[in-house]
Amino acid sequence: MMLNIHNLSNTVASKPILKGLSLTLNAGEIHAIMGPNGAGKSTLAYTLGGRPGYEVTGGTVDFDGQDLLAMAPHERAAAGLFLGFQYPVEIPGVSNVQFLREALNAQRRARGEAPLSGGEFLKLAKEKAGLLRFDMDMLKRPVNVGFSGGEKKRAEMVQMGILDPKLAILDETDSGLDIDALRIVGEGINTIMRKPDRAVLLITHYQRLLDYVTPDFVHVLAGGRIVKSGGPELAHQLESEGYEAVAA
Repeated sequence: MMLNIHNLSNTVASKPILKGLSLTLNAGEIHAIMGPNGAGKSTLAYTLGGRPGYEVTGGTVDFDGQDLLAMAPHERAAAGLFLGFQYPVEIPGVSNVQFLREALNAQRRARGEAPLSGGEFLKLAKEKAGLLRFDMDMLKRPVNVGFSGGEKKRAEMVQMGILDPKLAILDETDSGLDIDALRIVGEGINTIMRKPDRAVLLITHYQRLLDYVTPDFVHVLAGGRIVKSGGPELAHQLESEGYEAVAA
């Protein structure tokens, strides 16, 4: 079992958002979470990532045999959790190469592994950038500064490839992508994460990303809980009938 969420509840600015959510992901599985605006999808992602201000009021989260909620955000990352943001932030003055090398080596040190040399890191970065058809010159630029929406998402997927997490939580990775970028990002997710010892939690509003990354399970989140689960066909049903009809 990669991730076991049991009866998770939380508040944001004293407002209850998640209300007894339960979900289990096994290694080798890709799960998609869909739901209307305000249902708690991004709140779930931020809570699992350990973002400040998301106060857990009940429930447990087991990640690969560890109590996720007892871990600081950097400890969660070092343990193998990756959080992809709907709106990746810009970091002026810090190059992608510098940022990614420091992030990777910080995680390696936390796991008792030797840091990569500059040459070793550049070889890895070039390989992962190639998977996303991302120009290495882009990695020399400040993090996300001047990047289009699609470039930011592709850069984030390169980051995921370099960090090589056990579990990727991708919050509306399809947001802002045109058709070509969507295909490239989908192929990148499949190449990096569709492995027997990895798992993915895809959070999305729309079916279109799931045309490229076929989930094993689709869940409907509404009112802070998982209200319906099924296979890939559930996403098509949501697309055609809407959330209210399916979740009723």
